[in-house]
Amino acid sequence: MIRFEGEKNFSQSPADLSAKLTDAKFVTQCIPDVESVKELEADRAVLILRPGFSFVRGTLEGTLHIVDAVASTGVRYLIANKGIGSSADVEATLAFEPGPNGTRIRWAAEVKSLGGLLKLVPPGLIRGAAEKVIGDTWSAVEAKLNADGTPPNEGRN
Repeated sequence: MIRFEGEKNFSQSPADLSAKLTDAKFVTQCIPDVESVKELEADRAVLILRPGFSFVRGTLEGTLHIVDAVASTGVRYLIANKGIGSSADVEATLAFEPGPNGTRIRWAAEVKSLGGLLKLVPPGLIRGAAEKVIGDTWSAVEAKLNADGTPPNEGRN
């Protein structure tokens, strides 16, 4: 359906980033618009989200599954969101590559399906909203890594 991809550079090692980005507790702290966490396990979380987009009213229940996690190599996420009259399924992958100054993450995210009222939203609005969420999530990952005492991102994105 709609695909996004890019790269991010971090000063942390692939092992350090992998440990954080395969931990549901860490990841849920980086997702924007989380109102509450209903369930939290090492590789799964159920969240209540209150997105700030005019075309999504109320709250969404999002379920994050961390799958295919390979230490220092990569991870895949499956995210299912459902709300009153709407649903969305997203798949995201991260590949960790060692570099001279830390780690480069090559990432891709794809909206696999939209249901209910979200099917009626123009693709440009969906793309803009998704790009904002992706950008806010990466910013939160950097901030959380810095707050946890790891060195700041030294590379350009």
